[in-house]
Amino acid sequence: MDIEQQIAEKVRAAIESGSPLAIRGGNSKAFYGYPAAGKPLDVSDHEGIVEYDPGELVLTCRAGSRLSEIRATLAKNGQHFPFEPPGFGDSATVGGTVACGFSGPSRPWSGSLRDYLLGVKMVNGAGEVVQYGGQVMKNVAGYDMSRLLAGSMGTLGVLLETSFKVLPLPARELTLEFECDQAEAIEKANRWSGQPLPLWGAFWLDGKLQVRLSGAGSEVDQAVSRLQPNAVHENSNSWFQLREHQLLFFRDTSNLWRISLPPSTPPLDLNSECLLDWGGAQRWYITELPAAEIRQTAAAAGGYATLFRGAADVEIFHPQPPGLRRLQERIRQALDPHGLFDSGRMWQEG
Repeated sequence: MDIEQQIAEKVRAAIESGSPLAIRGGNSKAFYGYPAAGKPLDVSDHEGIVEYDPGELVLTCRAGSRLSEIRATLAKNGQHFPFEPPGFGDSATVGGTVACGFSGPSRPWSGSLRDYLLGVKMVNGAGEVVQYGGQVMKNVAGYDMSRLLAGSMGTLGVLLETSFKVLPLPARELTLEFECDQAEAIEKANRWSGQPLPLWGAFWLDGKLQVRLSGAGSEVDQAVSRLQPNAVHENSNSWFQLREHQLLFFRDTSNLWRISLPPSTPPLDLNSECLLDWGGAQRWYITELPAAEIRQTAAAAGGYATLFRGAADVEIFHPQPPGLRRLQERIRQALDPHGLFDSGRMWQEG
């Protein structure tokens, strides 16, 4: 269903009345970030594929399209989103996926959501329908702007359509299991990432490193012989469970912290339950340690910490350098001069 004009009219009406808007799609990621202030603007009915040519490896769909339905369409044509975006629920939409900017377990090897986002159509803060980028992966005018919208949490405008580069599904996929401690897992994952191996995922939990190989059958088989794992699994569901936070680790109701680090960083001294992903570049911690201690530890290691899910009285995002904060504010004011969209979603005002 195409309700582009209705959405644009609601934005223009909000400008006239001075009423902030809170953009909503499937609401599957409402837990992330600060609560959005404003009147809900539901875009979930703006859905459907606008254009899809499997031969060109390009798909354009409306922002309210269900992520699961788009995935199913791609799979029928032997294709997928290589960056494995998590849905965190069946109601997840493509627009919300772009707005949050999350990428899944393949991220270090496949690239991020931003790397596959070719262009977007949106309603800006002036009530105008504008388009950035296109359907060809090249540096055309506006291409950087479309990438900027990935992870913007709806603070720059209302996404209407998104165009993605997609890729063929791999011919073969295996999961290798290695028994080792966290330090050894970090060493192995980083060493193997620098070798010509078909790696497509590496995570460690509870003394086991799981490595996903993805590619041509012969290439995968040769890698198995070379790496000599303790066990080999076909069609492992662990990657889906990791991506969607369905592993037992994520069911703990304590604060869930996401720490981004250089992948070769040794284990952090946080004395908390840890899941290591992205070969060491992304680490999840279940802990009630003070936020200041967690952030100081992350910063000392060259990284940053985000409260992904947890207590409402904790600052969610890592403090930004003043220069970066000013730059973001200028961009937001240029695209949303009336402060219409999701005020406070990414930071607490005042």
